[in-house]
Amino acid sequence: MEMGGLSNTMKKRYQRNLGTLGEEGQKKLLGAHVVIIGAGGLGGSVFENLVRAGIGTITIVDPEVFEPTNLNRQLLSSENNIGRKKVEIAKEHASKINSDINVIAVDDRVTSENAESLLKNSDIVCDCIDSIPDRFIIQNAAGRLEIPMVHAAVAGTTGQLMTILPGDIGLKAIYGDEAFVPIKGEEEELGTPSSTVSAIAALQAHETIGIVTGNQTPLRNELLRVNLESWNVTRFKLAP
Repeated sequence: MEMGGLSNTMKKRYQRNLGTLGEEGQKKLLGAHVVIIGAGGLGGSVFENLVRAGIGTITIVDPEVFEPTNLNRQLLSSENNIGRKKVEIAKEHASKINSDINVIAVDDRVTSENAESLLKNSDIVCDCIDSIPDRFIIQNAAGRLEIPMVHAAVAGTTGQLMTILPGDIGLKAIYGDEAFVPIKGEEEELGTPSSTVSAIAALQAHETIGIVTGNQTPLRNELLRVNLESWNVTRFKLAP
């Protein structure tokens, strides 16, 4: 017998989701459109999690090709796809995992000119890039479109996460005035080890799923900092 609008095939596929999310939650995931900006370390792992969770439409945006330096942490990379476009590989990968999902691959960099068109008609955007100015571009476009943005970043054994809703202080509370931010953060010196990337990407995907389903309160006006070396997890209140 079919219940809640999910077919028996879908109920089998998402059986391990339903105990936590329920059928209504799973239907919300299947009806959602998430944009992931960046298909590298964070982006590739967030993408994997959301494809398997059953997000119905995923737009993934990245202009780069895979390089040997990506192999330590970027889940979508392999020795066989060095030199190939990251978003092309993402779409191929998703087709082997979950045929329910519509993946829109955008071979482009987010800019102030195209940000709104990339985010239009989506429900949420995941910031998975390492350019601080581009993060502000995403935040500003998401704010104008009234779309939540889930921000994450990694440097060494430390990562951070927060959700920014329209009107929130958001990135300014971390980086200061947009006009004076550096291009890169601490990751330029500390690197991005695979274990830290995987841990923070899992938190970013979890936050995204929670916002879509409404099953948890977003990490709003707070910054979650995780230090895997010291096992220290801290939540900072952000000034309004």
